Amino acid sequence: MPADRLRVDVEGRALELSNLDKVLYPATGFTKGEVIDYYTRIAPVLLPHLRDRPLTRIRFPNGVDRGSFFEKNAPAATPGWVRTETLPAPGSSKGRETIDYVVADDLPTLVWLANLAALELHTPQWKVGAHPDMMVVDLDPGAPAALKQCCQVALSMRDRLAQDGIDSYPKTSGKKGMQLCCPIAGRQSADDVSAYAKRIAQELERDQPKIVVSKMAKNLRPGKVFIDWSQNNAAKTTVAPYSLRAQPVPSVSTPLTWDEVEAGAAGKRPAAKPYTADEVLRRVDKSGDLLAPLLDGGPELPDA
Repeated sequence: MPADRLRVDVEGRALELSNLDKVLYPATGFTKGEVIDYYTRIAPVLLPHLRDRPLTRIRFPNGVDRGSFFEKNAPAATPGWVRTETLPAPGSSKGRETIDYVVADDLPTLVWLANLAALELHTPQWKVGAHPDMMVVDLDPGAPAALKQCCQVALSMRDRLAQDGIDSYPKTSGKKGMQLCCPIAGRQSADDVSAYAKRIAQELERDQPKIVVSKMAKNLRPGKVFIDWSQNNAAKTTVAPYSLRAQPVPSVSTPLTWDEVEAGAAGKRPAAKPYTADEVLRRVDKSGDLLAPLLDGGPELPDA
């Protein structure tokens, strides 16, 4: 076996890891071996949020500053033990009618993906064969607005959703914005969920026009927070909680407490900020999975 390859057993599955010393985050020297270590250690809280969801990966085989590619279809050399699901592919950029998605239900699959430098893991709001069981509100700041303003809008969104009996749980995107994740009943279509999210976004825009915008046009967004309700479209995905992001440092889409969001809205740091892999592991050791309530289901949304 070449010196840069290592055979390992992961829960009874034989994997061959390669190029563990390859630096994938040049600004910090964070290597592929460290990526695999992070995903292995975070797996207990990450896997429940990936289970039964078709996975879109963004791979960076030569590091975050050397190009990437989206991957939805299972690669040709996918091991037979990796779960795949053949699903319709509406709007496929490659004209496919179906895609053979990878579903990461277990640690061996997660390690296999990390070895492929699949740094970013994105999932839809629905599980295979089911309606959405989660609504996502994506908050995207237009400069000079930043995470502070996202936190301010998140608090308003939290309070508005609570009026309809909808609980929301915040996380950073791992980049400049954040998302609110809301557990729902899983008995309504993606169109219904999107319509409801759009209505609430428009309400907040009317109430707070100086800071909120609900339209996607970029010329409307400077200095405001765009509430992207369209993330609930059945064909769209959102970065999974605990996924790494392709930033100069190995930042992570990180669950937050509402106390941290309130502190972030007041401009206090580091209450709400992009957290790194090491920081997230320490947070989980201390507080567990702050997004665990997403796994328990929620109510139906009011009619849009």
